[in-house]
Amino acid sequence: MFLNKLPASKILQKSRQNPLQSLCFPFANPPYTFTQKSGYVDVYMKWKKDSYYDSIEHILNSIQLKSIISFKNCIAQDPNGCIPISAVSKRGLEMGVSMRVSRFLRLYPSIFEEFTGPLYNHPWFRLTPKAAEIDEEEKRVYQNCREDLICRLKKFILMSKNNVLPLKIIQGMQWYLGIPDEFLQNPEVNLDGSFKLVTMEDKLEGLAVECDEKFMSVMQKNAIKKGVYSCGTMEALEFPLFPSKGLRLRRKIEDWLMEFQKLPYVSPYEDFSHLDPNSDISEKRLVGFLHELLSLFVEHSAERKKLLCLKKHMGLPQKVHKAFERHPHMFYLSLRNKTCTAILKEAYCDKASIERHPILRIRRKYINLMKESEVILKNRRFGNGLAHREVLVDLDLDAADGDEREIPKC
Repeated sequence: MFLNKLPASKILQKSRQNPLQSLCFPFANPPYTFTQKSGYVDVYMKWKKDSYYDSIEHILNSIQLKSIISFKNCIAQDPNGCIPISAVSKRGLEMGVSMRVSRFLRLYPSIFEEFTGPLYNHPWFRLTPKAAEIDEEEKRVYQNCREDLICRLKKFILMSKNNVLPLKIIQGMQWYLGIPDEFLQNPEVNLDGSFKLVTMEDKLEGLAVECDEKFMSVMQKNAIKKGVYSCGTMEALEFPLFPSKGLRLRRKIEDWLMEFQKLPYVSPYEDFSHLDPNSDISEKRLVGFLHELLSLFVEHSAERKKLLCLKKHMGLPQKVHKAFERHPHMFYLSLRNKTCTAILKEAYCDKASIERHPILRIRRKYINLMKESEVILKNRRFGNGLAHREVLVDLDLDAADGDEREIPKC
């Protein structure tokens, strides 16, 4: 798909120059090339920064928020509603925290309240009233949107080659899918009868879906609403494009993109084994897969390196990450937080086209608490500075020499 190919005209020209080669290959274009042709165009553009996507709060704070909610769950699940620091001090790497856990928890005083424990004067932590209130609301959202979350998980598994994925892969995508921990801790009880625990070839525990229901992608649903799609076999369907300001494509790339839009659309829930992996149709199927995948995610974004673990089980090409670079009108790559995050533009430019995940509102409330923590810490530093200045002033006034000193203005 992403390998350089020579145009047919150049192949024919070379065959004329070499008669021996023309005898071996009498046809410049074999019949099968007309079925799934590949008009590869090398799409390479300098990365263009877009402040709009770089400043989306729930994406910008996603890494820290994931760790915060993991620790929050540890505290909320405890029968006493509080835990000693020793219970989580050695789980920093597991929770995605590179610093000391106690230091991390103290960075968010509006979420985690510290107090002295009953034994050995160890620091203990519990949730603040505001955090506990949001936690209860989060539980209600999970309960009310149970069917929707199960459907999202089902779609995610049905996008795989054999309708089965290892549990560790699903757990790695759990944050993006917005699935609560208890769903995967006991799937036989929390999920419906279409899910089944299986043992995969490499002796990994997997979760399979047996379902006769045919799902439609977000692309297909929106096209049907607009009256431009009738669910026909190999029917063309154009992707919605959202160019960033100042991002211009070369004429050759624009022409290729217009032809690419006219190619048949293959749903990520359909069998694609008959497609030539080096054809443009296969690339369009890949772009449609990434579009549907990011549509299922809470933030409609994901760290690009985290998607690489899906290659084997989803049947993706080796250089799947290149698809984001080749289609900048659909995806944006944010380089904030020392990582590369792939963002689906349509979710933020046309909010009516993609359903908003029910748990996103809860995450935004936690982010507001994170902001409150910054204010609290800033006030503490400012207060300590004022106290320190007052001590210095008193010492100066009590000095034996009686010299008046001017207090510097802040």
